[in-house]
Amino acid sequence: MLQLVVKRILPASLLLMLCPLALAIDTNRPEVQHFIEQMMEKHSFDREALESVLANAKSQQSILAAISRPAERTKEWHEYRAIFVTPERIQAGVNFWHNNKDDLKRISKTTGVPEEIIIGIIGVETYFGRITGNYRVIDALATLAFDYPPRSSFFTRELEEFLLLTREESMEPTSATGSYAGAMGRPQFMPSSYRAYAVDSTNDGKRDIWTNWTDVIGSIANYLVQHRWIAGKPIVTKATLGNRWKGPTPENRLTAAETVASLGHQGVLFSTELGADEKSQLLTLLGKHNEEYWVAFHNFFVITRYNRSVMYALAVYQVGERVSQEMKRGES
Repeated sequence: MLQLVVKRILPASLLLMLCPLALAIDTNRPEVQHFIEQMMEKHSFDREALESVLANAKSQQSILAAISRPAERTKEWHEYRAIFVTPERIQAGVNFWHNNKDDLKRISKTTGVPEEIIIGIIGVETYFGRITGNYRVIDALATLAFDYPPRSSFFTRELEEFLLLTREESMEPTSATGSYAGAMGRPQFMPSSYRAYAVDSTNDGKRDIWTNWTDVIGSIANYLVQHRWIAGKPIVTKATLGNRWKGPTPENRLTAAETVASLGHQGVLFSTELGADEKSQLLTLLGKHNEEYWVAFHNFFVITRYNRSVMYALAVYQVGERVSQEMKRGES
């Protein structure tokens, strides 16, 4: 119990000094035994085999430190944007688009998800496959399920999903790698998302999000479609505050609580072809020199279902737009 209390009150840097860097999961712990029993009862897992898998998992302090300081919570918008909207990443996006243009065009046409949004997600998530994470998924999920009380319930469910996934896909549980949070492969799907939304776009009988770009592109598009992407609809637009604006500026949120008409009546100035009753939301973000105002529509908030962050969705949009602009410039 003392170890759990220390984790709650000490900063990550001190935790790394005070605690071992990695400890094997003790399968005799009550919470681990409860998990094993639940997996046996609900999904008919074999106790001995499951105990063996979990005993080979390691609880890592670096994982606990990383989850304590995600960029979305520690950086302002201009700092966050600077990580992703760089000349190097945009050029990598152009190269990726050229190399996968047939798949991008075909999948975009059949799903209604714009090519640039698929590009933006891959660019932000993994720098077009360059940064996919080196943690074993079993280590990440076991660490956060059993040693991170604030989100133990969520990661316990993801550990359950991961073990079901490895059984369904005939994967070795200790071989899959991903992020410190257990997000896997080039699209950084959590296990539950993999099971629900990954697709076999090559019709080879496998849903390969680690090495098959066609499956990755199709799976990302399917994820957005299943979260109610509306083909042909706008995503977000720049805005200014007019003389009628009385304020205060509302906090950013992950749903649209206003309409095109209501924002206009409040003095928010923006351009859209959407009807007056279409859902919309004013966003305020701190740019490098001043505040930026954006009006987000339904599809913007579909992107936030991939990562629950307004800054994430705007970075995806801007990376995709910049890559698209460079593509058009190269063709002219």
